[in-house]
Amino acid sequence: MNPTKFWTALAGLAGLAAAAGLAARPGVAAGVERAMFGNTFDRNMVSPETGLPAEWDIKTGKNVKWWADVGSQAYAGPVVIGGKVFVGTNNDGLRNPKLTRDRGVVMAFRAGDGSFLWQMTHEKLPAGRVNDWPQQGVCSTPYVEGKRLYYTSNRATLVSLDTEGLADGNDGPFTGEETRDPTDADLVWEFDMMKELDVFPHNLAVSSPLVVDGLLFATTGNGVDEGHINIPSPEAPSFVALDATTGSLVWESNLPGDRIFHGTWSNPTYGVVKGRPQVIFPGGDGWVYGLHAKTGALIWKFNANPPGSKYVLGGRGTANEIIATAVLHDDKVYVGVGQDPEHGEGVGNLWCIDAGLEGDVTESGRIWHRGGTDFRRTISTVAIHDGVLYAADLSGFLYALDAKTGQHFWTHDTLAAIWGSPFVADGRVYLGDEDGDVVVLKAGRTLQVLGEYNMGVSVYSTPVARDGVLYVLARNRLFALEQGVQGPPATPRRIDSAQE
Repeated sequence: MNPTKFWTALAGLAGLAAAAGLAARPGVAAGVERAMFGNTFDRNMVSPETGLPAEWDIKTGKNVKWWADVGSQAYAGPVVIGGKVFVGTNNDGLRNPKLTRDRGVVMAFRAGDGSFLWQMTHEKLPAGRVNDWPQQGVCSTPYVEGKRLYYTSNRATLVSLDTEGLADGNDGPFTGEETRDPTDADLVWEFDMMKELDVFPHNLAVSSPLVVDGLLFATTGNGVDEGHINIPSPEAPSFVALDATTGSLVWESNLPGDRIFHGTWSNPTYGVVKGRPQVIFPGGDGWVYGLHAKTGALIWKFNANPPGSKYVLGGRGTANEIIATAVLHDDKVYVGVGQDPEHGEGVGNLWCIDAGLEGDVTESGRIWHRGGTDFRRTISTVAIHDGVLYAADLSGFLYALDAKTGQHFWTHDTLAAIWGSPFVADGRVYLGDEDGDVVVLKAGRTLQVLGEYNMGVSVYSTPVARDGVLYVLARNRLFALEQGVQGPPATPRRIDSAQE
């Protein structure tokens, strides 16, 4: 397996979209500024931002506010909050010459001009690619709330950082950072899921966490061994909740246990349905689980693989794990299934599920379904706006459907593989692809392509918007795009690997 591009979609994936989430939710403190993958706790890839650019040219600098180099592969984010932009990447940017070799990295930039602020780095796991695939870096899109940033490292640790780095001093309680320059991170706590929970991450732990009412929710990455047959730790949890202040474990769930197909690579979604707070975890067995947010007890579960489906590595398989993140909208869950894209294209399924039921709701909870030749494997998260659902599949198609009924409105072929997710803002749909193009379409029930703009390298992440600026994370460069500005043309980049 070669997941070089796979983790982009997982981290952002799976997308990789994030902006500030300001709306209040039941049981969630109002007035607190947040940023995360999918914009809000329901993970819907929609933003209220306006005044965004509908066109740009990175070669001339038209509508390019700034750009900044990251590593050679950047898979997580961006998230934009508090005047800063955070991304996950690898160490080929070598921002600190003292920290050589392959590492996972979280970088912070100033949103106003793209200046580099600080970074956190993590050495690779000694087992190598079975747990921590080379050169992939940090593939978890951070969750940020106030002055705290949370993510999953390449070492399968859940991490809390101070958003200001060490520039304002070491605030503790942890004071043993590897390096302590002003451009280094300020670590608050770190929870090792391999050490504490016996988790065996397959290839990489990538979960983009949520923090709700003081609890951090994440998936663990637990999966199969290098032979893709045995699960070394079937009793280890796939889903966990930690105290966000201290990093201590609150609850764990080992669903789906020994039924994991490959790995556990999706992200949690939170919402209150019929007065009951629940966290929704898509599993590595192709089931969707709704759990009590406070305890982890099962509320409902749904099998997202139709009867008779069979899991086979490669394009012949008809059963899939779930890599996409579930979206909770109007008490319904929307999610598609897929496999590691290196397995190729194949049969997929897109579901609309009633989240207000209990028990096994595979039959009773099904509202509508699209699959077979009508929807292929996906690792993308949907966006829902004005009653229209936008969903992309790995084969390169973007679909517009009626969110309530699944009725088909239109299909757009990008002519390239899609790893990220559609992002809706300012009356438009933005979507990147493997050829490095970002297509801009008019949002609505009628297909209208407004333009397509190349970013120089592949775009596997999802655009986000903040304060009238559109942020696009390409594979090795972060762009800030703003209407009416003339910025620096993007020059070709040569990257010398930091790996020894």
